[in-house]
Amino acid sequence: MTVMALLTLVIKLKVEKSDDSLIFDFGGSSPPCRGPMNSVLATTHSSVYLAMRHIFPEVPISAGAFEPLEIVRPKGTFLDAHYPRPVSGCAAEVSQRIAEAVFAALVEALPDRVTAAPAGTSGNFALGGHDSERGRDFVMYQLSGGGYGGNIEGDGLSNGCSTIGISKAPPVEIMEQTFPVIYNHYALHEGSAGAGKNRGGFGLDYKLELRNGEAHASFVMDHGRFGPQGALRGHDGDVNKVVVLRGKDSYVPKHLSKEQDIALEAGDRVWVRTPGGGGYGDPLERHLDAVLEDVRLERYSVEQARKLYGVVLVQVDANLSLDEAATNELRSQMRKCS
Repeated sequence: MTVMALLTLVIKLKVEKSDDSLIFDFGGSSPPCRGPMNSVLATTHSSVYLAMRHIFPEVPISAGAFEPLEIVRPKGTFLDAHYPRPVSGCAAEVSQRIAEAVFAALVEALPDRVTAAPAGTSGNFALGGHDSERGRDFVMYQLSGGGYGGNIEGDGLSNGCSTIGISKAPPVEIMEQTFPVIYNHYALHEGSAGAGKNRGGFGLDYKLELRNGEAHASFVMDHGRFGPQGALRGHDGDVNKVVVLRGKDSYVPKHLSKEQDIALEAGDRVWVRTPGGGGYGDPLERHLDAVLEDVRLERYSVEQARKLYGVVLVQVDANLSLDEAATNELRSQMRKCS
């Protein structure tokens, strides 16, 4: 049996301004891979255009709007894949990595326009099998949101759509009526937002159970190993997490957020936590009241407020209160160490 090592795909991007044009050079990015996370050239171009639309939304869409954008063909990389390389993940997942590379390359030059990285995954989850109560086969497909990146104007949106579209999961009630599943848990992915002066948005945290019959689960998601990038000293958002629970046993896919045909029986559960967005700016500059509010709403824990933001909170009777003196001292120490 041949065991393949897990491969980290790297996107390298250099952006140069030349007269009235921007030149995007992905030279030095990883070569094509054996799995589905390759991109065809058309998707690579479209992803650059998409990122620029996010940065300059006021520019009307036209062929002329993209004329100043010159993209050097990334020959020999996974961003210019050719048959027989698999590309099933290119439009939904790789495209978002490309857009994030554009954001990261331009955020220092355009800090008032570019955000930290968003969750950057469509959260593709397919569940197919047999509904024994209704006596029929079924295929369920779910797309899930994640956190947007923080920006100069404020915090990132929580549980937003993917970077590339506006698709999200149907309401839980519809899914439960249509398929033999029940959602035991559906909430924000607490603690997932990248810390920053303006934090990222929070991802989604859901757990569903197969009620009857049998099924197979497949996932094509991303950011399972590295979270969405923070910007301008902001922290990265938390990673994507997938766990299959069978009684007291748990199984984490080898590729973390990617696997196919995981067998499920009635009572088995699938637990998915999508990434939070990257933080924007120094977390030690975040307003103290904003940190306190996030903790009161249980988005962050008291310990996370201390560790990420240097904010000391104390319990007074049944209420959380800010210890300003301890906070100022802790932030001063953290600045000296950074």
